[in-house]
Amino acid sequence: APAKVQSALLEAMQERQVTIGDETFKLPQPFLVLATQNPIEQEGTYPLPEAQVDRFMLKLKVTYPTPEEELLIQDRMTSGKTITVNKVTTPAEIMDARKAMQQIYIDDKVKKYIVDIVCATREPKKYGLELEDLISYGASPRATIYLNLAARAHAFLRGRAYVTPDDVKIIGPDVLRHRIILSYEAEAEELKSDDIVTKIFNGVEVP
Repeated sequence: APAKVQSALLEAMQERQVTIGDETFKLPQPFLVLATQNPIEQEGTYPLPEAQVDRFMLKLKVTYPTPEEELLIQDRMTSGKTITVNKVTTPAEIMDARKAMQQIYIDDKVKKYIVDIVCATREPKKYGLELEDLISYGASPRATIYLNLAARAHAFLRGRAYVTPDDVKIIGPDVLRHRIILSYEAEAEELKSDDIVTKIFNGVEVP
């Protein structure tokens, strides 16, 4: 997006508000910012600064649909019928779920595990990982915060009142893949950030 749009996006994500002229409007809760990134077509697009990318909690990889899903897409989009979207929840219920998620217990050992994972992206040698030549910049403190919150949400969605290290490991790649900036050496070796994240999770001791 152009600079003006990026500025508006940053204001919405950081300040939870938008400004039009001299007027500022608070955004309703819950409010989410979703963005798509096309890995093929770059012409006419503007890359987001790293500091702005860091404000996205998760980066999810969307693969091709399965043959069964693609058949369903074909049927829905060529039938000529109106597609009905059914409401499954309300904003109030989402806010209640957020409050409940914050009550999910996370042990100090799991918190330390999260810190170790994030610190290993910055100083991998301290954790016995030979990755320092492959990482230009490690994850920011936002990674620690979002790993904690995402692990709690993962436990909550599975009906548990506590976080396990597996919650951190399962959700970790989605939280970290856009926060690790690879070196030229890593790019020359055709490594992806997911490769580095996998090595870190495999190398850091699990409590």
